[in-house]
Amino acid sequence: MARGVGGIGPANIMRHLKGIHFPASKNQILDIAKKNQGRAEMPDTNQVIGVLQKMDDREYTSVADIMKQIGKIE
Repeated sequence: MARGVGGIGPANIMRHLKGIHFPASKNQILDIAKKNQGRAEMPDTNQVIGVLQKMDDREYTSVADIMKQIGKIE
């Protein structure tokens, strides 16, 4: 996937998820994305958080699992 939902690329999403450990719940994913948001100025932060909030409320086993779910949104 070269570009993601709303023009958000996988690399940008990965910057928001730096340091994540699996398995991770949707809430844990959102928490780490918000923490990483505060550590560095990142492009499209609100869009990334918005997309992550739309994910199914379940446990994710890998980055690939998250990206697959994001690909299904919208």
